[in-house]
Amino acid sequence: MKNSLIKTGLCLAILIAIQSFRPLNKTLISDDLTGAWIFENNGVEQVLIFEDGYFSHTTYDKANKKFISTDGGPFKMNGAAVSITKEFDTGSKQAIGQANSFKFSISSDKLTLDYTGNGQVWKKLDDGKDKLAGTWKITGRKQNDEIVQIHQSGPRKTLKLLSGTRFQWAAINPETKEFFGTGGGSYTFENGKYTENIEFFSRDDSRVGASLTFDGKLVNGDWHHSGKSSKGDPIYEVWSRISQK
Repeated sequence: MKNSLIKTGLCLAILIAIQSFRPLNKTLISDDLTGAWIFENNGVEQVLIFEDGYFSHTTYDKANKKFISTDGGPFKMNGAAVSITKEFDTGSKQAIGQANSFKFSISSDKLTLDYTGNGQVWKKLDDGKDKLAGTWKITGRKQNDEIVQIHQSGPRKTLKLLSGTRFQWAAINPETKEFFGTGGGSYTFENGKYTENIEFFSRDDSRVGASLTFDGKLVNGDWHHSGKSSKGDPIYEVWSRISQK
């Protein structure tokens, strides 16, 4: 009887140990995608940014200062797939407003997401957890020492996506499917200084490689951004997140 109980106890212990080493079926959530991801092929870089329920995807050749294409819009999770609805797409106006779903998986710092049909495996650049990380919409601009509200209640809007290390702005009109311009690259935000390192610019490739430094601060959740533009003009802008964290 005693030996039987010992054997039963050993069997239970082994079963518990086996169960503990079984991989868990993890439910993917939007935080798993949050941040920036990169895919490189023959010198051409593609970068994905997922922040605040919004994404951007840009293809460019940094070495040759060549902007190729960009697209983006709202996204949401649907099980092990991400559903996106484009608000801009320089490659196809017909794709704007259309919803598409893409299956994906994440393992460590790798994202398997066949976004453009080439079986891409993306490498994580950051997890989108920095102070400025989010998707921002311009809501104010200083004129004559007074901040004037910008009411972009209509279809045209200017957005800026920031992950932990990457930024991209885009001026778009989803209703008319117009695209007015974009730029992006890497950024840092330290001791009140916000610096952009431009890696692509749709309007003027000659600006690629430039670094611009601004004064930056968060005031009641809004981002106050001041300094000089890439043209050398003084600016003071206020940006608000499209969703509150």
